[in-house]
Order: sequence, then C-alpha cells, then structure tokens
Amino acid sequence: MPRQACKVARDIADQQRGAGVTIPNSKVLLVEDSKFLRLSNERVLTKAGYEVSTAADGEEALRIAGEQLPDLILLDMMLPKLSGPDVLRKLKENPTTSAIPVIVLSSLSQKNEEKLIQDGAAAYFEKSALDLDKNSDRLAATVETVLCRLNRPMHRF
Repeated sequence: MPRQACKVARDIADQQRGAGVTIPNSKVLLVEDSKFLRLSNERVLTKAGYEVSTAADGEEALRIAGEQLPDLILLDMMLPKLSGPDVLRKLKENPTTSAIPVIVLSSLSQKNEEKLIQDGAAAYFEKSALDLDKNSDRLAATVETVLCRLNRPMHRF
C-alpha cells in the first residue's frame, strides 16, 4: 500500500473526525464459516468501500488468496476443511501470499493470541467485539489501520 495513500486516508479521516476512510482499491478476503457473520461483515466492509471476496472454509481461502492476491485477509480461526491456524501457516510459508497481512477473527484465549503473533498475524480482532450494531465501524477501521501499517507488530483491537 503506497505511503501517500495512507497519509491521504489519515488526513481525510482527521478532517472527518473518524467518519471512516478507505484506502482506494483495497481488496479484502473475508474467511468465515458462519454464513450470518460472513454476509454481515461483507456488508460492513463493502459499505466502507472495500472490494470484498469471501471464503467459507480453509481450503477455499488458500485457493482464493493465491488467485486474487488480496491486500488483506480477515481469517476466522475455527474453519472446516483446514483450520485457521493451518491457513495462516500455509499463507506465510507460500512466497506468493506471505506478505499479505492477516487479521485473525477469533474468541481464542490470550495464550493462543501470542502464538498467532509468532505465526505472522498482523492483528487480532476479538469475535466478541463483532457486535454488528456497535462495532461495525471498528472492523472497517481495523482493516484500514492494518493496511496503513503493514510492517508494524501485531495489535489487538
């Protein structure tokens, strides 16, 4: 993501007092097995201006990530066919997808969160924080923050 795009996004966000600004042309892959959460979060991200692709299981996530090379991946940890931690590991081992930042969506314990840091997650978003009425803007803001800070250590949102 170009630094200028991040600076422009932050400047506009400052002017609009956090109204939510999307980095132009950002592609997000949302990996979630719950149809309700997948559709709800896809709507939130699309409304925020992101181009969103979805996957319902780990194998589909790896296939889509390799084909589309999204700018960011939102990854649930409890997935059918291939678990979230396995997907994260395979993404980071593959030279084609290793640089794609991954935000983990989970309600796992803090002990597991530390392991995700070691495995290459860019951020951790607590699923309990995915209250659609209260936190939809937080999810989009987390995506924007990670896209602007690709080389920073993992943060908890």
